[in-house]
Amino acid sequence: VQLVESGGGLVQAGGSLRLSCAASGFASHAYEFSDYAIGWFRQAPGQEREGISCLSSSDGSTWYADSVKGRFTISSDNAKNTVYLQMNSLKSDDTAVYYCAASLGTTAQALGETRMGVMEVWDYWGQGTQVTVSS
Repeated sequence: VQLVESGGGLVQAGGSLRLSCAASGFASHAYEFSDYAIGWFRQAPGQEREGISCLSSSDGSTWYADSVKGRFTISSDNAKNTVYLQMNSLKSDDTAVYYCAASLGTTAQALGETRMGVMEVWDYWGQGTQVTVSS
């Protein structure tokens, strides 16, 4: 399974971006895209990787970190094997490399805040996309 993020870039504070996480490689796999929870993470320079949102198509549950709740929205298009992260009201603190990851056989509700940050939970990672918010 491969994950590819896109949609990052430079935006002014208060602006919006939509990130995409496109998954592939399921043809030779026993599981489908909908069997995975997809999480979004970000890592700013000198900071630890932070889990910010998660979605699981199997039960429709979502989770958001307090730092992005009310500003970011996660969604999916299972026909395209893609998860999106709509980011509105961006702040300079949102500047980071954004990653998506996939975890088999779990849900956003089950992961929640306590398990999002457990790296061993996540089976696959993308290469990341840079988001820079200028103030």
